[in-house]
Amino acid sequence: MRLTTLFPFILISSLMSSSDVLGQSGDLSGFCTENERGAARGFVASAWRDVARKFPFSFKYAGVSSREFLHHWQFERDTEALDDKRIRISVKVTDPETGLVLRAETIEYRDFPAVEWTLYFKNGGSSDTPIISEISAVDFEVAHNPADEFTLHHNKGARASGSDFEPYATGLGIGQRTYMRTVGGRPSNGTLPYFNIAWPRPDRGVILAIGWPGQWQASFERDVGSTLHVKAGQENMHFKLHPGEEVRSPLIALVWYFGDWIRGQNVWRRWMVQHNVPRQRGKLAPTQLVACSSHQFAEMIKANEENQKHFADRYLEEKIPLSHWWMDAGWYKNDGTWINTGTWEVDPKRFPRGLRAITDHIHKKGLKSIVWFEPERVTQKSWIFENHPDWVLDPPPNPGGQLYDKSWRLLNLGNDEARNWLIEHVDGLLNSEGIDVYRQDFNLDPLYFWRKNDAPDRQGITELKYCAGYLAYWDALLGRHADLRIDSCASGGRRNDLETLRRSVPFVRSDHLFEPRSQQSHNYGFSLWVPYHGTGTHVGRSAIGQHSTTAVDVFAFRSHMSCTVTACWDMRDKELDYDTLRKLSAQLMETAPNYMGDFYPLTPYVTEIVADVWLAWQWNRPEAGKGAIHAFRRSEDLEPRKRFRLRGLDPKGVYQIDNVDSDDDIVRSGEELGRHGLVIELPEPRSAALILYSKVK
Repeated sequence: MRLTTLFPFILISSLMSSSDVLGQSGDLSGFCTENERGAARGFVASAWRDVARKFPFSFKYAGVSSREFLHHWQFERDTEALDDKRIRISVKVTDPETGLVLRAETIEYRDFPAVEWTLYFKNGGSSDTPIISEISAVDFEVAHNPADEFTLHHNKGARASGSDFEPYATGLGIGQRTYMRTVGGRPSNGTLPYFNIAWPRPDRGVILAIGWPGQWQASFERDVGSTLHVKAGQENMHFKLHPGEEVRSPLIALVWYFGDWIRGQNVWRRWMVQHNVPRQRGKLAPTQLVACSSHQFAEMIKANEENQKHFADRYLEEKIPLSHWWMDAGWYKNDGTWINTGTWEVDPKRFPRGLRAITDHIHKKGLKSIVWFEPERVTQKSWIFENHPDWVLDPPPNPGGQLYDKSWRLLNLGNDEARNWLIEHVDGLLNSEGIDVYRQDFNLDPLYFWRKNDAPDRQGITELKYCAGYLAYWDALLGRHADLRIDSCASGGRRNDLETLRRSVPFVRSDHLFEPRSQQSHNYGFSLWVPYHGTGTHVGRSAIGQHSTTAVDVFAFRSHMSCTVTACWDMRDKELDYDTLRKLSAQLMETAPNYMGDFYPLTPYVTEIVADVWLAWQWNRPEAGKGAIHAFRRSEDLEPRKRFRLRGLDPKGVYQIDNVDSDDDIVRSGEELGRHGLVIELPEPRSAALILYSKVK
């Protein structure tokens, strides 16, 4: 068995940078073809530069479609190069009668076949505007051979279930309409806001992403001929604007590709890594092993300075290569439950010297801190609830199926005073308590709070201002702290739209945790869209109860391997198999640089309830000549060996194949691995293979 030793691992962990993840060049754009870039340039030329003004969006103004009047409005366009890879195109059209100004801010990417835009509506007149309604931030058509069928690839969102992120392929035949929306106002609650529209002969497609941390909708309608009509945007918009008032639409991004739909996903992933995944001082975050004691101390309700220091010290004592110590919900003043939020002050009874005593302690030992917040949900017996009822939104009676209690309130981030207070207060805590990673949870469905507070002629306004305020809040924190990282949670994966993922990464992609087959399925589905994500692994006693186990489970650990893994291990138990935990942690870090590479499913997707199959996928970094294969033989599968055809390899190259559980390495050509495949053998049911490969120079 070949295992990375501990000390080389520590060196790798401390030195890993964005160039290690991206490959030798640090540039992922070489994967794209000139034809793909040409398709994007053609769209931009037609939509934003052509005098016909075939804008890829629509709305109604005073009940009339923008397609009937927008070309008559006053038109201005400004273009500038933001850098050598991006061009900004600002288009402004103005109604000479009412003074309404519509501004479309567009980014054309030179290195990727991608374009994005956001619409801004501003009342430049002296009186209220007529009603603006039915805004589709994207409204465009795709046409191809009418004999063929479009296929829409999309994914289930987070619902804290084993089938979270399940991928679907929906056929869009003649006359068919498919409609999708998120649930309750959180953008990835039930459905992910990402769509791959693919069509055959020749294989090609376009990916649509909706960047909106609120309630969105999307429709895909095929006519009786060869055209697919695509529309998407915020749901239920019907409002007037007051003089000087401005609101924005969801961000829309389109990415083109030529080839099968999996190639499209990898063009998307590369664009995400190159231009969207957050960086600190220009560097992508390395893969990390973090830890918390939530399962031993009832989140942080039973935590104190002593046991937090003790747990962090125990990880280091056992030479577990930890990077962060995570302090979860309940560190603040509360009524004995972590659910009681709205008083964002450290509890002096349990932490008389503040969290700073803990963060100073771990900083001296080379660790960074993660601290949990949930500022938007406000409950009774909290400072905000009692002192600032003017800052919060109250809900109507729960219609059913919505995550909120009638006594809860929503801190209105669209209220400038409330948002500015929150910025100053949280900024103060980041400084005073030595917080390195700000983790924001959101255990509330906000949609009905927003809609209850809208006037009939202002429907959608509360949500518009709230979502803009939420993004402004994060931007303010990031602007004040160059090294700050944000971890997006929201009940485990309910807020992972493109705007959010440009500012944060999800350390825990779903609140359905620990059960290994579900984690395999989550990793498979989520990796199609989100390059950097994570989950948690548990060993030892648990105060939460259902996850108590003292055995170290290799099958389970490898099912959890991803860019960030949170160890929920009971470090009070000195009899745990720490040798195996050290070895598995080292395997994680050796494999991890591949997780930001190209992703290729090697088997069909299955949910966690299917036990009699293999599930496998491949990570590939052609720029670095490296990759990895994860293969799982589930508990009831009767086949001890499988053959997998690998993708993305250089057919003229030669690769060394290294099974980390075997001393026997093999060498195969890229052509052979692509044509005939690689045989992986797992003699025992419920077992996992981890294969690393590298191109022989």
